Amino acid sequence: MNKTELIAEIACKAGLSKKDAEKALNATVDTVSAALAAGDKVQLVGFGTFETRQREARMGRNPKTKEAIEIPASRLPAFKAGKALKDKVAK
Repeated sequence: MNKTELIAEIACKAGLSKKDAEKALNATVDTVSAALAAGDKVQLVGFGTFETRQREARMGRNPKTKEAIEIPASRLPAFKAGKALKDKVAK
């Protein structure tokens, strides 16, 4: 399912126009992104938790030259599915 199909499903299930569903989806994505950028955690009970995880600096290897390179530390977004979502997908 892509973004257009998701917007159509939201519009159908919520009884909204596609334009309103798109606004709602964009607002949700923007809000979650801003919260993660600020280092906050977003919990949706029954669905899951969006959070950031710190990845430490490490040594890697350039596969072409076999030269060792340092990969800098970074902060990455992560999603942990909630129990209700896991149970629904498992069926």
